[in-house]
Amino acid sequence: MASLKELRNRIASVQATQKITRAMQMVAASKLRRAQEAAEAARPYADRMGAVLSNLAAGITDAESAPKLLAGTGSEQRHLLIVATAERGLCGGFNSSIARLARQDAKKLISDGKKVEILCVGRKGHDVLKRYFSAELRAPITYQGLKNIGYDQAQEVAAQVLSDFDADGFDVCTLYYSRFENVISQIPTGLQIIPASFDAAEASDMGDTLQGAAYDYEPEENEILEALLPRNIAVQILRALLENAASEQGARMSAMDNATRNAGEMIDSLSITYNRSRQAQITKELIEIISGAEAL
Repeated sequence: MASLKELRNRIASVQATQKITRAMQMVAASKLRRAQEAAEAARPYADRMGAVLSNLAAGITDAESAPKLLAGTGSEQRHLLIVATAERGLCGGFNSSIARLARQDAKKLISDGKKVEILCVGRKGHDVLKRYFSAELRAPITYQGLKNIGYDQAQEVAAQVLSDFDADGFDVCTLYYSRFENVISQIPTGLQIIPASFDAAEASDMGDTLQGAAYDYEPEENEILEALLPRNIAVQILRALLENAASEQGARMSAMDNATRNAGEMIDSLSITYNRSRQAQITKELIEIISGAEAL
């Protein structure tokens, strides 16, 4: 059994850890509100752009003249996986759940004979995936130390991806991130962004708005798509980064709350053990004193 001094040191150590986890929980809670507002504000724009592009794409009759970002290269042999995660840990299973989804898809593609490359946006995703796909990993894009993620960072990632696509570096690009639901629920999501893939529900929602209307586009649909599709890549990446920011703070808040509770339970358990050991030691000393007095 541990000595009283060792028990006191363990209790003090757990109490110090509990103060840290409680402070991290409060910081995450304060950051969560702003991150959640930013993520929710980005959703309508991204959804509406997807609906508009979907309806524009539906109006194209000549598939051969469609923009390459929409029609694709005609092959699905080379895949680029963009895995967006956090720069830091201590947020429960947030990073590992995104990396797990990307890893499962990558293994399936490789088993099907496809060529896979992985671009990580965020240090933690790269740290997890390098154990499995060291040969397929590109140099990561990190924003460690940057206080707020914005459109400039999304545009930087999009520019690199589009440049590689124009250079015939890949055929299909899929973006992985965690969609924020609430503090205890973040959903790992994979979204194909090249060739552009649109949600049927978004298109039908836009179709209900335009039902019965006939439109002439100026310029033509192809020209509008040529201008909007590259911007849509940046918008979808921005949305993913903002969703990740909110999900990270929610996951960290939940994880630190659990850690604080566990520390409290450990302190209670150690305190009971300490009190019992101390009582046993006192009883033993009293018995020794009484025995010595009787011996005299």
